[in-house]
Amino acid sequence: MNIRRETLTDYPAVAQINTLAFGQDNEAKLVEIIRHSDRYIPELSLVAEIEGMVAGHILFSYIDLANEQTLQVLGLAPLAVHPEFQRQGIGSALIKAGLEIAQANKEAVVIVLGHPEFYTRFGFQPSVIYGIESPFPVPEEFFMVKPLQSYHEKYKGKVVYPPAFNEV
Repeated sequence: MNIRRETLTDYPAVAQINTLAFGQDNEAKLVEIIRHSDRYIPELSLVAEIEGMVAGHILFSYIDLANEQTLQVLGLAPLAVHPEFQRQGIGSALIKAGLEIAQANKEAVVIVLGHPEFYTRFGFQPSVIYGIESPFPVPEEFFMVKPLQSYHEKYKGKVVYPPAFNEV
């Protein structure tokens, strides 16, 4: 397996993987909208390749954390693996690679809405522990954060997703 930054030629495969993995095209549209926004971070849009075929994709992009001041933090969404390749460690490898890049880029926090059984393996914890509030009415354990080395206690408040996320 090879994990690398996505390229323009990967866009159709990434859209197909997101559509197949989620059973709808909302996440594929989300990726497309983010790519054309100021929230896109090219080095944090990664693909996993197996024998030259794109089998998975992960996107970290900027979202806001609003309190006394508004701070940019990373949102992890979406993470998709082609159904044919699920449960083979591809998603885990993409998360690890993305977190390493985020750490190297001196990002402070990564936020995800997802399954606790999966994301806690990578150090994600319920956001309420850090004083970070979900904008969605979901059980606390599903809205998680992973503080990185640049984390500081000023990272508190309510998460505000860009309008692109309204479609998902």
